Amino acid sequence: MPRNTGSDGRIREGYSARAGEYAELFGDIDQMDADDRERIANWAEGIDGRLLDAGCGPGHWTAFLAARGHVAEGIDLVPEFISLATARYPGVPYRVASLSEADLEEGSLRGVLAWYSLIHASPGELPSLLATVRSALEDGGALLLGFFDGPDGEPFPHAVTTAHHWSVDGMSALLEEAGFSVIDSETRVPTGARPHASISAVAV
Repeated sequence: MPRNTGSDGRIREGYSARAGEYAELFGDIDQMDADDRERIANWAEGIDGRLLDAGCGPGHWTAFLAARGHVAEGIDLVPEFISLATARYPGVPYRVASLSEADLEEGSLRGVLAWYSLIHASPGELPSLLATVRSALEDGGALLLGFFDGPDGEPFPHAVTTAHHWSVDGMSALLEEAGFSVIDSETRVPTGARPHASISAVAV
C-alpha cells in the first residue's frame, strides 16, 4: 500500500470512508456528463499506445477507454476503489498506487488521463505531480487534465476533503513549467455543479 506522503493519507482516508457512496453516485459512465464523455473520447482517439487513468476512482473512465480499444490501466491510492473497479470491470487492469509512488518507468506512457484526480493536491504539491506525469510520458505523449475552474490554488470544502480551484491560465503555466505544451482548453458551468475546466497538453 502507498505510504501516507503529502496529502495522500488525508485523501485515502476521506475516500475510503465514502467509496461505496461515491461509486453509487459517480461510478458509472452513463452518470457522467455527455460533454465529459465526448471530451475524453476525442482526446484518446488519436493516441496509439499505453494509457494511464491516474486516480481512476471506481474505474469507469479506465473501462470507457478500454472499451474503445485502448490499452488502459487505472491506478488509485484508495484500495476500496480498486476493489470496486476490479469487480465491476474484470477485464481491465487496476492497481493500488498513488501517482507520486506509482513507480512509472520514464517514457513508458503514451497518454495520461487525470480527470479531477489532482484537485486535492496542495499548490505546493501539484508541480511535483505534474513533473511525475511528464517523466512517465514519451516525448509527444498526451495529457488530459480535468479540474475545478476558479482562482489559482484557492481551497474550498469539497464533500470528501479539501480541494483547490485553478484557472486555465494558472494551470497552463504550471503545465508549461513541468514540460508540457498546451494544445487546447475548455471551460463550462454544468447545471448544478461547480465551474469546470479541462486542458489537453502534450509532453515536449
